[in-house]
Amino acid sequence: MIEVNNTTKDVICRAKLKRLGQAFLDKHKLTNKTVSVAFVSSRKMATINNTYRQKNKTTDVLSFLADQTDIDDYLGEIIIDYNQIKKQAKESKKKILDELNFILVHGLLHLLGYADETELKRQEMIKLADKFLNHYYQKMV
Repeated sequence: MIEVNNTTKDVICRAKLKRLGQAFLDKHKLTNKTVSVAFVSSRKMATINNTYRQKNKTTDVLSFLADQTDIDDYLGEIIIDYNQIKKQAKESKKKILDELNFILVHGLLHLLGYADETELKRQEMIKLADKFLNHYYQKMV
C-alpha cells in the first residue's frame, strides 16, 4: 500500500502515484508492504538532507528504509521535494508527471537496496527505473 502525504501547497495527483507505487510493489512481490511518500518544501528537504547526509542543500528524493524492528509490513518512507521535481522537469524538457514518476521509482529502488553513490550504480538505477516505467506505461495504453 502506498500512503501519500502532501505538506506543500501544490496539487499532486495522489491516485496516480498510488497506482504507480502499487504496481512497483506488486512487481517486486511486496504486496503486503506499506510505503509512505511525503512531499515537502525545498527548505524542509534541505534540512532533512543536512541532518541525514550532511549536505546543506535540497535534493529531489530521499528514501529511508524501515528499521527491521518496526512493523513488519512497513517498507519505508520516501520524501520528495516537488519544487525540485518541477525544476528538473523544466531543465530536461520533460512533463512534470514523468519526472515525478521517475523519481518515485528511483526512491522505491533505494528502498530495495539499490544505491547511486557511483556513476555506474547511478546508471544502473536509471536503466532499472526506465525499464519499469516503460513496461508500466505500455500496460496503461
